Amino acid sequence: MKAGTILGIAEIKTILPFRNPMLMLDRVQVESETRLIGLKNLSTNENFFQGHFPGHQIMPGVLQVETMKQLGQIAVTDRLDPQRTGEIYLKKVEKVKFRKPNTPGDRIKAEIDVLEIAGGEARISGKISNKSGVASQAVMTLAVRPPSVPAEMPELWTEFDKDAATAQDVHSIMKYMPHRYPFLFIDHIASSEGSRVVSVKNITGNEPVFQGYVNDDRMTLPESYLCEIAAQAGCACMLARPENQNKLGFFMAIDEAESLAPVLPGDQIICEALLPDTEKSRFGKSSTVMRVGNKDVFRITLTFAIVDP
Repeated sequence: MKAGTILGIAEIKTILPFRNPMLMLDRVQVESETRLIGLKNLSTNENFFQGHFPGHQIMPGVLQVETMKQLGQIAVTDRLDPQRTGEIYLKKVEKVKFRKPNTPGDRIKAEIDVLEIAGGEARISGKISNKSGVASQAVMTLAVRPPSVPAEMPELWTEFDKDAATAQDVHSIMKYMPHRYPFLFIDHIASSEGSRVVSVKNITGNEPVFQGYVNDDRMTLPESYLCEIAAQAGCACMLARPENQNKLGFFMAIDEAESLAPVLPGDQIICEALLPDTEKSRFGKSSTVMRVGNKDVFRITLTFAIVDP
C-alpha cells in the first residue's frame, strides 16, 4: 500500500476477516510501509458497552488491544500471508498499559509501527489515544497459522463441569461483578482455595464474537478475549472476598501474554489463576494458565486494581 492511501470500511473488509461486532476500525491511513493510523468512533449503541460496566460505560481495554492488532494485521498481511490462506493471530502481547478510559462519544486514534518482520512473525508497537491523551499502548507479535479445525471430541464430563460442589455459579458471580451480556465471560468458578482459583468458560458457536467472522473456518476465539477471560476470572474471586465487598476491579496492565494454541467453539476453557493478597495493596498481579483438556492454550500475567465505586 502506498503512503497516503486511505482505507474505508469496504477496503478494510477486503483485508480483515472481521465484521460487526468484531470489526474495530472505521478508517485507516497508510503513512508508510511500516506505519499506519486508524480511526474508531465510539457510540453508546455498540454492544460491548451494554455489558462492560453498563452503569458507567467504558470501552474494554482488551478491545483497544484488538484495535491495535487489527491495524497491525492490515499492515503485515501481504508479507505474512500473501495468498490469504492462513490465519493471522496475536501470538504474544506485552508491555500493555491502560492509562485513560475511552467512553461513548470519544473518537480514538490507533497508531502502529512495524518494528520487525522475520521468521514468519511481525513485531509491532501500538498506541491508542483520545482527546485527553494516550489511553493505552502495547507491544505485540503477530504470526500466521493454518485455519484451525477441531481434531477430537472433548471429554464429558470432568471435575471442572458444574455440579453441587461448584464454588460460584454465574448468578453468584453477577452479585460481585458489574459485567453483563455480551461482555460477561465467566460461566462458573469450579474451585477457590486460598490464592488458587479455577474458573470455567464454555465456548459456543453462538457467542456474539463469532458472528463477526466472515468465514466459518476462521472462528477461533480472539486472543484479546482470552485476556479478558483471565481478568474476569481473577476479579470474580477477588471481589467476592469480604474485604472487597461492593468494590470494583479495573484491568490496569498486561505484563505478558502468549497464545499457545487456538480456542474453538465446543472447547471448555479451564482458567487456573494465582491471585495476590489485596489486603496489603489495592493493586494486585495475577498469573493465569488456560487449558483446553490437557493442553495449555494461553498464559498471561496481568495487573489490576480494586477500588471503591
